Amino acid sequence: MYIISSCLLGNNCKYNGGNNRNRDVLRFYQTHSCCVVCPETAGGLQSPRPPAEYSGDRILDRTGKDVTEAFRRGAEASWRHVLRQAEKRREPIEGAVLKGNSPSCGSGSIYDGTFTGTTIPGDGCFVRILKEHGIEVISEKEIDRWLITKKK
Repeated sequence: MYIISSCLLGNNCKYNGGNNRNRDVLRFYQTHSCCVVCPETAGGLQSPRPPAEYSGDRILDRTGKDVTEAFRRGAEASWRHVLRQAEKRREPIEGAVLKGNSPSCGSGSIYDGTFTGTTIPGDGCFVRILKEHGIEVISEKEIDRWLITKKK
């Protein structure tokens, strides 16, 4: 079973009320067993809402409001959901395709807190949980590699 960011499938859960629909991720989803998550909505964050980025070890929205706890709650709730799904399906968690640069789902790089589109090395809070459990995480930008190597 693979974990997929809900916004990459076209679900309108992105901070601005839209989505990050990705044709290649949709194609992967259609040919693999997947569990769909949005850690941000799982944490009680609304859509639309102000964008949020890491600032040090906290996550602040553009207005300066600290939303760290909502992001952490959502990451933990999403992890519990994934574990329940894997157990229910009796399938191992093989990897995750998550939205790049996000404070929840970014893997290897996240936005730097300036709201200018600048990234820094780091992982989102949900990705940290996955990596602690040895789960490989890629962004939608890397999905081509998995379409080739993870054929069903």
